[in-house]
Amino acid sequence: MSKPIEHVLLTPGEEAWEVWSGTGETGYQARESVATAMASGLANLPPGELTMFFPVKSLTAVPMRVTSDDESLFADLAALHAERLGLRPDPMAGQLTDVFVIAREAENTALLSVFLKSPSDEELPPRSPSGFDISPRAFHVDGNSLAVWKEFGRWVFALYHHGKLAYCQATSSDAKLPDAALAREIRLSLAQLSMQGLDADPVRVKIWAALDRADVESFGQVLGLPTEIEPRPLPVLPEPLSKLLPADVRTARRTAQRRRVITSAAAAAALVYLGLIGWFLFGLWQTSSQTRKLLAQAQEAAPDIDAYTQHAGKWDELAHAVDRTHAPVDILSRIASCIPPNSGLRLKTADVSATEIKLIGEAPQPQAVNAFSLALTKHNELTQFTWQTPPANQSNRGWEFVFTGELPTEEPQE
Repeated sequence: MSKPIEHVLLTPGEEAWEVWSGTGETGYQARESVATAMASGLANLPPGELTMFFPVKSLTAVPMRVTSDDESLFADLAALHAERLGLRPDPMAGQLTDVFVIAREAENTALLSVFLKSPSDEELPPRSPSGFDISPRAFHVDGNSLAVWKEFGRWVFALYHHGKLAYCQATSSDAKLPDAALAREIRLSLAQLSMQGLDADPVRVKIWAALDRADVESFGQVLGLPTEIEPRPLPVLPEPLSKLLPADVRTARRTAQRRRVITSAAAAAALVYLGLIGWFLFGLWQTSSQTRKLLAQAQEAAPDIDAYTQHAGKWDELAHAVDRTHAPVDILSRIASCIPPNSGLRLKTADVSATEIKLIGEAPQPQAVNAFSLALTKHNELTQFTWQTPPANQSNRGWEFVFTGELPTEEPQE
């Protein structure tokens, strides 16, 4: 009988990285490690097959439904859906996307697409991992549940449908306790999922933290769901493991970095060498084998400059996906905070994107519409939009309004 393979799991903790080791048969035990939020500082990892789980803040989760049950089409359908949302992963940075099945029906499949931000060297451990995944898939959860926990000082949550990950998101809250503001942010995200036709109705909330029942009273009241406080489950190795970021991507990145350093040093040395030789004897450098070797290395590294320029341009295209100020859910949250309390004003339609907003709603009184219009134009986090708020029109049900907001386009300079 073969000996079980020893695995090392690297998971994001409440304030720092956590290191676990063991096997699938015996379970995983916590190991002592350096308390750091940067994976590059984990110098003394135990021996074994290393698997790294990326934190929720480093990815974008996009749930979707497709009218197909053919798994060979899922990746292409997810890529088309991402294109419509403006998500364009850098093809030169390796495998930064993956698709997970949430639920299957007849010719209808619910999927979760994951788009990973290209990690820097500081975000990767010194030892190259043999596999990668995302932290919400490291924990076993039963049924339709909403799990809430902290990663690196920020509250995150994940929605599970029949034990399978359906959605996850890092919130803007870094409060010590889960409060009403955090609950409202989660409710807004669940409402957004429901509008997309996805099942977002958990039957319970699991808070993975060392808290008392009184600490989560306001949080549970806002969510209106049974709340359970329990320790975070021990990590497990998902089966199958995700396809995110193969190990050779990191190796290639490090190799390219070393090549750039060598090229810079070689170019500087060549300049000094040529200057000295030219000062004494101009023709001698033409026959020097060392100089020809250095020039050949510099010419070899020239394509890296074009590749880096292309990489930087494509990363800039992802600004609307990775910058939280452009996230439609966050924009909708700011708009909701502008609605006057107890005014009866409601939105019937809210088309929100990173560059354009269209709001259609109604209110019993015109004063509520005017107050909502003023709040939109004065909100500190909505001032980047140019708002068009024409007067409301009276109808049989009250006063109807249509407001629009657009990001101003930069005019080309002559």
